[in-house]
Amino acid sequence: MTRVRLAKYHATGNDFVVWSGLDPDADAGVRGILGAPASALCDRHRGVGADGLIVVQPGGDGADCRMVLFNADGAVAEMSGNGIRCLAAEAVRAGLGADGRLVVDTDSGRREVTYQADGTGAVVAATVDMGPVTFEPAAIPVSAPTAFGVGARYHGVEYEGDAAGMGNPHLVLFVDDVAGARVTQHGPHLEHDERFPKRTNVEFVMVTGADRLTMRVWERGVGETLSCGTGACAAAAVAHRRGLVGDHVVVDVPGGALGVELGATIRLGGPVVHVFDVEVDLDIVGRV
Repeated sequence: MTRVRLAKYHATGNDFVVWSGLDPDADAGVRGILGAPASALCDRHRGVGADGLIVVQPGGDGADCRMVLFNADGAVAEMSGNGIRCLAAEAVRAGLGADGRLVVDTDSGRREVTYQADGTGAVVAATVDMGPVTFEPAAIPVSAPTAFGVGARYHGVEYEGDAAGMGNPHLVLFVDDVAGARVTQHGPHLEHDERFPKRTNVEFVMVTGADRLTMRVWERGVGETLSCGTGACAAAAVAHRRGLVGDHVVVDVPGGALGVELGATIRLGGPVVHVFDVEVDLDIVGRV
């Protein structure tokens, strides 16, 4: 029997199961959770239920910790802007970080998180330096001569937008009506568009005010979620390149609002909420 304690967090409704593998004595548990299907833990009917699973591992070379991220389908993902804020909350609870700062290594590079805590010391909000956006097709990656003006057509609907890389691939599409966008119908097709060799996250976006966007997202390996941090950054960067917004952008998502600051790197800020802790027998969950 392999029992581990997991923490459930959400950041603007984008929810994650977070497992702290920082204790050296829990190394067997680390191997167990990495070997168990993450999709079983993320299953909303038979598991804990989440958009993704995050494992907090010990850091090295100046990093406080390392993030290992699985999407709900069990595939390893490179980065999550909401997920790393949830990780920061659990890492700070484990005693990491100092002076409101945490350094985290991810599969898309090192990221610095600044956080705000309440009177009990619990993290309630965080801002992440997400690194620079890329529009280089090979770096996104997208098999196209340019990342700009990417078009697609499904069931008679014409889409047009830009591809962007935030450590993971995105396709940002501008629509006239976000509420009526066919996210769940067309998102799966767009995720698997053959031009994206690693699949892609898909943002359906409209400009709703001065320096304000409204977005719904189809996340790669997950489905439609209430929020996507890297997607908000990609949407803001694409809209900024098109001259639609300034350097400070509010991105409204079904789960709340995210703040995006554009510059040489992109900073993403928003709330973090601890939902509950749960102890799980991985041997049982892995069999569902």
